Amino acid sequence: MQFSWKDTAKPIVALAPMAGVTDASYRQFIKLLSPETIVYTEFLSTDAIHFGAKKTLKMMSFDPELEHPFIVQVFGAEPEHFLTACKVIEQAGAAGIDINMGCPAARVVSSCHGSALIREPKLAQDIVAAAKKAVKIPVSVKTRLGWDRVDTLINFCKGLEEAGADALSIHGRRYCDKFTGKADWTPIYELKKEVNIPVIGNGDIMSAQDAVDRIGNLDGVMVGRGTFGNPWLMPDIVHALRNKNILSTVSTMTFADKVPQILQHCELAVRIKGEERAMLEMRRHFSSYVKGFDGAKELRVKLLTVTKLEDAAKLLSTVS
Repeated sequence: MQFSWKDTAKPIVALAPMAGVTDASYRQFIKLLSPETIVYTEFLSTDAIHFGAKKTLKMMSFDPELEHPFIVQVFGAEPEHFLTACKVIEQAGAAGIDINMGCPAARVVSSCHGSALIREPKLAQDIVAAAKKAVKIPVSVKTRLGWDRVDTLINFCKGLEEAGADALSIHGRRYCDKFTGKADWTPIYELKKEVNIPVIGNGDIMSAQDAVDRIGNLDGVMVGRGTFGNPWLMPDIVHALRNKNILSTVSTMTFADKVPQILQHCELAVRIKGEERAMLEMRRHFSSYVKGFDGAKELRVKLLTVTKLEDAAKLLSTVS
């Protein structure tokens, strides 16, 4: 059955695409904890896909059973490259394509990618139109409130909708804010009143209560940094939004309770990337997972040197 943003279960709960984080092992781990969560790839270059870059194409690999509906997020500034790249993505079996128009990183913006497209609404519309022309699967856009003001958001997003966008995810900060200050969801609520496609809010969701307090009139929430060290947040949010009952799974878990699932994340990473690379990349996650108990700092230091899954398991098993 083809995925549809309009028909998918509401409220939508999505794991935000994050460079260096939402690789296949993290996506699959989140889906094991929270099957209802929609997952995205790290953002991938349409230029690289267009020219057949093997490393980028490999980053599109996914498990169709575990990760459905699987969304590939892309960035770029050449509509013609979107035409070819989106066809490749559809043929790979993705359920949808999301276009990044919100990344504030200097190296991205300097090439007229990511947030830079907020200042180029015609080009942004042409990109959406090219993607829609290329594929039958849904095309969504993730963007921000604006470049340095928020009063451009509604017209910018209406233009994207007219170009064919099937859904919008809005991060509650402007480009100029980067990740500072507090996310402002009020303009996102106003946008929802003006468009006829699903709108998902993003920014500063750190608990299930945050999701309940902020969803308002929106179709869903997207969570990114709040999952660092706390992937259990995703099933809590799904439960809170769909069952109207706020739980805090992580608050009832000891670190020893978490260890089997942390190791499950490690095992997924090793299976997908091989032990050496996987254990190197897991260090980022160990830094977030290992906290809140006596001896956490010492254990974290030791875990940041492990190169084998077996050694990580032995160290983690020492916590009772």
